[in-house]
Amino acid sequence: MSTTTEIGIREIERFVFQEARYADEHDYDAWEALWTDDATYWVPVDGEGGDPLTTMSIIFDNRNRITTRLNQLRTGKRYSQAPRSTLRRIVGNVELLGSTDNGDLVVGANFILLESRESKNETLGGRCTYHLRPSGEGFKLAHKKVVLVGNDKPVTSVGFIL
Repeated sequence: MSTTTEIGIREIERFVFQEARYADEHDYDAWEALWTDDATYWVPVDGEGGDPLTTMSIIFDNRNRITTRLNQLRTGKRYSQAPRSTLRRIVGNVELLGSTDNGDLVVGANFILLESRESKNETLGGRCTYHLRPSGEGFKLAHKKVVLVGNDKPVTSVGFIL
């Protein structure tokens, strides 16, 4: 991989699509391997969210909490995922938005997530913002923010990876 100014949108899309596929297929080991050691995963409540340290969030995980969440899912005993949901997401409108002061690429994408459970089907949609850190193998995920459409209303249990 070259410098960040030479990175093509296709490489970025490939990473974003791969991250979504790992989540859809419950490949928790591969999904976890995408994250940096200082990563954060944030799903705000009520719009874009303010400061996740001082406002309510649906999810606000640091790297250790991401591992804990995945370990719970790996057991197969997480109530909200017994039996496990069938998931498929469509990701589009992937665009490079800029970069952070430390060189992470800021990427935006829209998504529609279809979840099938024993009793019902659910559709969620929203916008993800990713901070992708170039690494020797491609990218690592330093931050993921998921803004759900309608996050100002009650959200049903989210026992899977957004």
